[in-house]
Amino acid sequence: MLDDAETRILVCCGSGGVGKTTTSAALAMRAAERGRKVVVLTIDPARRLAQALGLGELSNEPRRVAGLDADGELHAMMLDMRRTFDEMVYAHADPDRAEKIIATPFYQAISSSFSGTQEYMAMEKLGQLAATGHWDLIVVDTPPSRSALDFLDAPQRMSDFLDGRMIRLLSAPARAGGRGLRRIVGAGFQLFAKAVSTVIGGAMLADASAFVQAFDTMFGGFRERATATYSLLRSPGTAFLVVATPEPDALREAAYFVDRLSTEDMPLAGLILNRTHPVLARLSAAKARDAADNANGPTLAAAVLRLHADRVELAEREDRLFSRFAGAHPEVAVARVPAVAGDIANLDGLREIGARLAADGYPEHERSAALGAAR
Repeated sequence: MLDDAETRILVCCGSGGVGKTTTSAALAMRAAERGRKVVVLTIDPARRLAQALGLGELSNEPRRVAGLDADGELHAMMLDMRRTFDEMVYAHADPDRAEKIIATPFYQAISSSFSGTQEYMAMEKLGQLAATGHWDLIVVDTPPSRSALDFLDAPQRMSDFLDGRMIRLLSAPARAGGRGLRRIVGAGFQLFAKAVSTVIGGAMLADASAFVQAFDTMFGGFRERATATYSLLRSPGTAFLVVATPEPDALREAAYFVDRLSTEDMPLAGLILNRTHPVLARLSAAKARDAADNANGPTLAAAVLRLHADRVELAEREDRLFSRFAGAHPEVAVARVPAVAGDIANLDGLREIGARLAADGYPEHERSAALGAAR
């Protein structure tokens, strides 16, 4: 998939703590080191991506990552919701109107805290990156919760907000055409304003009305851009990857993501099952424990046998948990990624994760070393 030039967007989604940010960075880096021009966009505020890529911090603009072992390019960035919103205002309005909109307290409030703004801005930033035509591949690392898929609802939620009764009333004075119509609208607006101002206060209502009236001509453009990005997410060049670990909660969340993507007809590429513990040798846990118990004294061989028995039991538990997911979703392709020791904090660690993703199993050199130690 990373080598396929037709794949232009990868969206990684999953619950928190499953290695989604690391997976996104590893995929982006592997694609870059195989010759593609890649940008990875994180919406996760934990900033782990910058650390793994050797960058002090990420901004709302792509920053190039140094130290790649190939001719490709890797850039990384983190969504700045407020700045992206500002960019949209300047793109849709003349400078004077844009300054007026951005200066309103109501705009400053919704641009940083309004429900759904982050998801809408994530779609906007993705659309901006795709529209440049500069990138061979865009990798999106989504927030660590079910809200990771809220950006699928962003176009409809934005339309509902813009078409809502309160927005229509707030913008009515500016939309009124003739003098008679203005009187009719004005009377209705005054009744509305009197009722609402007792709840939220007259100053806040005035701010909201000023914002909506200044913003009114931009609503159509916002809706069109969100709808275009939603279509982009459903296009053949996009692939969704669900990331999980072999734990009950993570697999339940993975099932939710898979079902939701299927309902929305989104192009699901498959599931990445992180931090698995494959068995290193064909020796049952019971036989390994018997052999350890029959060893003469606390030898290294006995310790290795007991460690192997624990590993087999853990692998069997993981297989039982995953079999429930696989039984409910037999059509979903799966790549298993064995766990690594320690945190992934540099480019070499990301390369190792990328290699494990591509190998879809336990790295051969580690398997041989482990078997040699057991013998």
